[in-house]
Amino acid sequence: MSDVVEKTLTALPSLLSLDSPPGSAKLSSTSKLGVLIRGITELTSKHEEEKLIQRELTSLKDQVSSPNISMRQMKEAMVRAIYCEMLGYEASFSYIHAIKLAQQGSILDKRVGYLAVCLFLNESHELLLLLVNTVLKDLQSTNLIEVCMALTVVSQMFPKDMIPAILPLVEEKLNHSKEIIRRKAVLALYKFYLIAPNQVQHIHNKFRKALCDKDPGVMFASLHIYLQMIKDNPDGYKDLTASFVTILKQVVSGKLPMDFNYHSVPAPWLQIQLLRILSILGKNDQCSSEIMYEVLDESLKRAEINHNITYAILYECVNCIYTIYPNSDLLGKAAKCIGNFVISSKINLKYLGLKALTFVIQQDPKLALQHQMTIIECLDHPDIIIKRETLELLFRITNAQNVTVIVEKMLEFLRQSKDDHTTIDLVGKVAEIAEKYPLQHKLKTITNIYNDINNKWFIETMNTVFSLGGDMIQPDISNNFLKLLSEGFESEEENRKLRLFAVDSYITLLEGETRKLPQRFLQVISWVLGEYSHLRTDLDPARIMTLHTKLLDMKQTSNETKTWILMAMTKLCSGKACISIAQSVCEDHTSSMDTVLRQRAHELQLLSQDSALRRRLVPLPCGSEPVECKITVDSSLSFLDAFVSEALAAGAAPYKPPHQRHEELAQEKALSLEPYELSLPINMPSCSLTGRQSPTLLSVSSGLSGDSNELLLKGSLNTLKLEGVKRPTDAGGTPSNTSTPSATPEAKQEKQQLASSLFIGLGSQNSECLMGKSDPTAQDLEENPKLQALLQVSLPLLSPSPLL
Repeated sequence: MSDVVEKTLTALPSLLSLDSPPGSAKLSSTSKLGVLIRGITELTSKHEEEKLIQRELTSLKDQVSSPNISMRQMKEAMVRAIYCEMLGYEASFSYIHAIKLAQQGSILDKRVGYLAVCLFLNESHELLLLLVNTVLKDLQSTNLIEVCMALTVVSQMFPKDMIPAILPLVEEKLNHSKEIIRRKAVLALYKFYLIAPNQVQHIHNKFRKALCDKDPGVMFASLHIYLQMIKDNPDGYKDLTASFVTILKQVVSGKLPMDFNYHSVPAPWLQIQLLRILSILGKNDQCSSEIMYEVLDESLKRAEINHNITYAILYECVNCIYTIYPNSDLLGKAAKCIGNFVISSKINLKYLGLKALTFVIQQDPKLALQHQMTIIECLDHPDIIIKRETLELLFRITNAQNVTVIVEKMLEFLRQSKDDHTTIDLVGKVAEIAEKYPLQHKLKTITNIYNDINNKWFIETMNTVFSLGGDMIQPDISNNFLKLLSEGFESEEENRKLRLFAVDSYITLLEGETRKLPQRFLQVISWVLGEYSHLRTDLDPARIMTLHTKLLDMKQTSNETKTWILMAMTKLCSGKACISIAQSVCEDHTSSMDTVLRQRAHELQLLSQDSALRRRLVPLPCGSEPVECKITVDSSLSFLDAFVSEALAAGAAPYKPPHQRHEELAQEKALSLEPYELSLPINMPSCSLTGRQSPTLLSVSSGLSGDSNELLLKGSLNTLKLEGVKRPTDAGGTPSNTSTPSATPEAKQEKQQLASSLFIGLGSQNSECLMGKSDPTAQDLEENPKLQALLQVSLPLLSPSPLL
């Protein structure tokens, strides 16, 4: 049990005034909660815990159902029910009693009742409606404690439909004489804005009053609302830029009370919130950005304390500097800060540096070149989070020249990953860049052999994606792949070669072991063979039908996959042998309990018997004239305008392109709260850093260089270069005292070759990345014979295919 949980549980009885005397922080030996906790800690298995909790829940259910139970006993029963729910066991019988306790008890009883309600119920729970009248009553109470409790519940959870009933009362509390009431009222309005923004639009002016409140806590609470509103409409709050800058100046200068300091850092969370607001207001706005330059420079200089919270402030400063209109001086300082993060021996700081580098790589791709060897080291880092963030960085710098190597590294990590979330995320990234550069990397413009290699690379990459992703893969990935094969590219010859290679690849797969192939992959294979197997003129359709029949006979084939297979067989059904196979399949599936599968079987049976009807509905790809079908495509989707207007009027969020959603999600990802061990601590008494400070004593004003290749660690007798060198650690993560041998020349050369392959194209201003920058590399390659000659030299690095 962690220290935080243990302290919380030991303080809970004292907080709720159970059996412990006032002021005591220890569990009473006679309290039932203490007996329950001790009983659980003495158990040796999960099964024994389940039995004990079930007995406890049965006892609690009988106790709270008794008509003679006192309020004190009910309060103690609620605390035990809370503890059982914390362990993951449902105590739904106590929900209604928690609401009653909040309605009928004294102030201490109401506090326990409100606490239980907040932990037990969610915003959509039907029992929450029973609490509305109680909240209304407490909001009108003259007792400050009752008002605080009601506002706390409102800010945590409240039915959306009941907001108009209590909004006037909450609005009144913005003018209350007590700052704690005003602060909680602002947080309640922030909750209302999140779940129903249209219902609080008329009080936006009162938010400005809260921003100017004399109490810093109220002002801080209002920043939550402003951050959300500025995200939704940045142009509507440009006039507040100077106000936010003034507030940040006062905070950085230490003008706030000492109560807001954390480890001698003035109001760090307030600084972080203000920096996020300023980054949105200053984006693509030179006038607003110029107001911020001075305070951002001051924030960087003052964030020198060796503590995690200052690193968080520096990270937000870097994000802000690279988001607003650029300033060369600030960009240089931010780059140095990122460099010190990346080369730090602390894993948390290294992760922060990689995350910052991933963010700023859109504006400054060359920054990755300064730390390319460090990034290569991170690919082999023992910490999986560092590896994953490094792959995210490589994903952002992918272009037409390095796509092959980056995909290979992602697939290598994917084969070792056992985490479902990581698998889904990486599979999506690999599929995205493989579809973005299917025939566009450097090999395409030289010879037809290289075009064939491109076809092979793309198809085999997508096959690996489908195999490793399994049934967890998103449907959009397979749909986009099939759409790409169907629509093709400008060259019909290239389209034919790509489809033909896909057909050959899938026939080979079906002739081998198919039991381990995921269902979604089987669906893709069936569709491709049904559409394009005719490209193999020497291939008998009956052979494809037989392979599909083999898939239908497998027990693990799902009904959805069987429908895909039957549709593919419908397209292939020509000739006596195919019709015989189709009739045999239909006999087995026309009586299926699945209605869709039964319908597809009847369609196959009917079309196989009526060749004229089949030719009209499914025209043969060759040997007959195609059926002309005039289709009008409305690329603007104007027929959806009315639906979109109604949805927006009802409060729906506007559409955001996938790259914008990915960008916002990447910025909102929370840091891992799991503590790391120090992997490369530096012994300061025995050695010192020349020309820079230690990453553990991070300082931006010290003029440190962000180039990780310049890091030198000098001892009293010799000089040791850390480039390419890893310090050995024991099993517990503690660095050993033995001397670290230098990396072998072969290892250094291999890493340098990998770096040249990964970071190729970043040195050019025209390099393309996934964030939308242009890339005329392919055009330059066609027009410049020198580039073609240079390409022939670098081919072994870019495409380790045996065909080369």
